[in-house]
Amino acid sequence: MSDMITADLVDLDLSADSKEAAARALAERMVALGRVTDLDGFLADVAAREAQMPTGLDGGIGIPHCRSAHVTEPTLAFGRSAAGVDFGAADGPADLIFLIAAPAGADDAHLTILSSLARQLMNSEFTDALRSVGDAETAAALIRGDEKPAAPAAEGTASASQNTAAAPAAASAGTAAASTSTGAGSGAGSEAGERPFRIVAVTSCPTGIAHTYMAAESLENAGREAGVELVVETQGSAGFTRLDPEVIAAADGVIFAHDVPVREKDRFAGKPTVDVGVKAGINRPAELIGEVRERAARGEVTSGSAPSTPVERAGDAGEGYGTKLRKWLMSGVSYMVPFVAAGGLLIALGFAIGGYKVNKAPSVMDHFVWTQGDSWAALLFQIGVVSFGFLVPVLAGYIAYGMADRPGLVPGFVGGMIASTINAGFLGGLVAGLLAGGVVMGIQKINIPTALRGIMPVVVIPLISSAIVGFLMFVVVGKPIASAQKGMTDWLNGLSGSNAILLGALLGLMMCFDLGGPVNKVAYTFATAGIAVSNPSDSAMKIMAAVMAAGMVPPLAMALATTVRGKLFTQTERENGKAAWVLGASFISEGAIPFAAADPLRVIPSSMVGGAITGALSMAFGATLRAPHGGIFVIPLIGNPFLYLIAIAAGVCATAALVVILKGMRKPAQQTTAGGSAAGAAAGAKEDRQPVAA
Repeated sequence: MSDMITADLVDLDLSADSKEAAARALAERMVALGRVTDLDGFLADVAAREAQMPTGLDGGIGIPHCRSAHVTEPTLAFGRSAAGVDFGAADGPADLIFLIAAPAGADDAHLTILSSLARQLMNSEFTDALRSVGDAETAAALIRGDEKPAAPAAEGTASASQNTAAAPAAASAGTAAASTSTGAGSGAGSEAGERPFRIVAVTSCPTGIAHTYMAAESLENAGREAGVELVVETQGSAGFTRLDPEVIAAADGVIFAHDVPVREKDRFAGKPTVDVGVKAGINRPAELIGEVRERAARGEVTSGSAPSTPVERAGDAGEGYGTKLRKWLMSGVSYMVPFVAAGGLLIALGFAIGGYKVNKAPSVMDHFVWTQGDSWAALLFQIGVVSFGFLVPVLAGYIAYGMADRPGLVPGFVGGMIASTINAGFLGGLVAGLLAGGVVMGIQKINIPTALRGIMPVVVIPLISSAIVGFLMFVVVGKPIASAQKGMTDWLNGLSGSNAILLGALLGLMMCFDLGGPVNKVAYTFATAGIAVSNPSDSAMKIMAAVMAAGMVPPLAMALATTVRGKLFTQTERENGKAAWVLGASFISEGAIPFAAADPLRVIPSSMVGGAITGALSMAFGATLRAPHGGIFVIPLIGNPFLYLIAIAAGVCATAALVVILKGMRKPAQQTTAGGSAAGAAAGAKEDRQPVAA
């Protein structure tokens, strides 16, 4: 760790009064050494990570950290605060603050070394030494491991201290040692022929640097004290080494202490399971061990690997049903969109090459001439139609997956295919996915005999859930949904005049409200649903054109604004503006997110005004679009392309003008602190969209 922290990165008299100020003070030291290239950009990534989960730990420790593209090499800065800084820990402010900065592509060795620091923080001798150290050089040496903390008189405690502060390579060995020592520690129970209670655990956190390994160390220490065999699999940024299947099979219980989904979770199916956040593994490991032992004594097991689902693990504890429902639906939409893009573009290219009669061409299995353009057009069109055929099943399947994990896939796909068969369309897919997920969740709550647990996820759940969902879709809800789908389609086909213009404005507002978020996706899914057939109506193609045009406005407008009035924006925003030209032209609304995150009250309303203008004009001009994506690169496939470009230009100019006017009204003092506010404001927006800082 010698190259990660030096005396220049230590502040033993940190005077910050907030976690943002503490992070800035320590980050400035990193900038001075050339370890961080963009202070505000890096602090925005730190804030985004902090927004996901507070980084304060019991015992007076704050450990803000992130992976960031603005970091040149793995770096650790340490600050000691006499007054304490609130990092969200339950027991109060932190006086020991560690800022960990890892590059976006940090190598495994560096991340392993950083993880060793996390384990040392569980050693009270190490933290006591840092509280009493008198100079920065000694503090840096303690953290690097060049100098050991003073050991108390008790020999056993000294040995424990040396173990905890050992080199990173010993971290993995510590897990094995925990298993061996706790087995021996069971004493009389072993002599009497009874083996100790065995637990396997998995720890992980969004960054995979600090909390992952701190939870592992805490659980291992608690396991030794409780006299159980406890082996931990740390799923960190440097990857993970899978536990031996025999160790998992022999375990009596499982502890998941994680804030990101557990990888290969099915390995732990059919065992008593405690599923908590990673901080619980750090703060109350003995309680978790006691809880899993109680569940095992009561025979409480699940038919799956754990009661939580991919969507639930990605969310916050205590989320309401409405929030979970939205996430379930968005799970299906996110998996469906690539099929929409691929299929729609292939169909559009088929029409562009072969004309609008290409949908009447015979199957390329029966007729394909290598030298004829019409044959190639028919090939593209027919591949696109096949891709579109997956839309509803994929939508339903992954809604069910978001609700019930992998067991929900089979009934979800079956229900989605039935929805396609009975012409229930996207509404049918939504209902089928929700039904499938609900049925599987109900089955998983049933207490299954031990003899049947092995075949539950492979045979029993798919069989029963598919039969129930199929019955409901064919006999109960399918026909009403198909009628509703037909009614909506007929309504769209009948839109004209002022109604169509108002719809275009509404869709434009939705596309620009959250820039790739749920509202944006609702509008986009509504548009793609209309063209996801081999012969879409003229109204459906107009809606698709309006949606894509409006979605291009925010990034293009921000790019234009940074070009004409660059002084109103920070250096980072001006750089983002250059990229926004390409992102906007490619119909990637997320290109405006950095601007909206830094100044939402000016950027988002301005974007919505421009989007509404563009959507309304596109509908008024009668522009049509067969492709669901592509931006300016599919202009040749657009009906009335010249007027379509005018509609986009009008919205872009309106948004850029509004942003410039509103930003120009700010006081100069506000402008000078824009970069600082950007760091805080960016936290919420980057929570779902910046895996580098997660």
